[in-house]
Formats: sequence, C-alpha cells, structure tokens
Amino acid sequence: MKHEKHGTDQTALLKRLKRIEGQVRGISGMVENQRYCIDIVQQISAVRKAMDSVALKMMENHINHCVRNALKDQDGEDKIKELMQTINRFVK
Repeated sequence: MKHEKHGTDQTALLKRLKRIEGQVRGISGMVENQRYCIDIVQQISAVRKAMDSVALKMMENHINHCVRNALKDQDGEDKIKELMQTINRFVK
C-alpha cells in the first residue's frame, strides 16, 4: 500500500510526542516511587487523551490529503475502506 506525504505539521506532532514520552517516563518514576495509585491513574488518563489527540490529528491530515487525493484519482473506495477500518480500531 502506497503511503503519501501530506500536510501534517510534523514538527508540532513530534514535539507533542516528545512531551507524551516525558509524561510516560514520569509515570514510570511515580510507580518506582510508589506514588498514590489514583495519581498514577490520572497521569495515565492524561497520556491516553494526549495520544488520542495526536491520532485524531493524523486522521484529519489523512482525510484532507490522502483520501481527498484518492477521490480525485478514482482510488477513493480503497482509502475510505482503509480509513473506516482505522476508525473502528481507534474507537474500540
């Protein structure tokens, strides 16, 4: 399957992923230091929300670039099917 370059603001996404990476390291430290369980779970929830935000931005970019171009090139059905499979995995 061909993957196209698109208009993703790669710098912003990478910056966000680095912050998330730092949050995950922080959670590891909290576990090592036997911090209060609820505080750890709250941090895990924050990381999940941040990852969901990154995923949604990636899907938005995919729709605006890859799917739009595929529709113009008569290859839209495959891209729509691929997108729907991804959305189904994402929401489960």
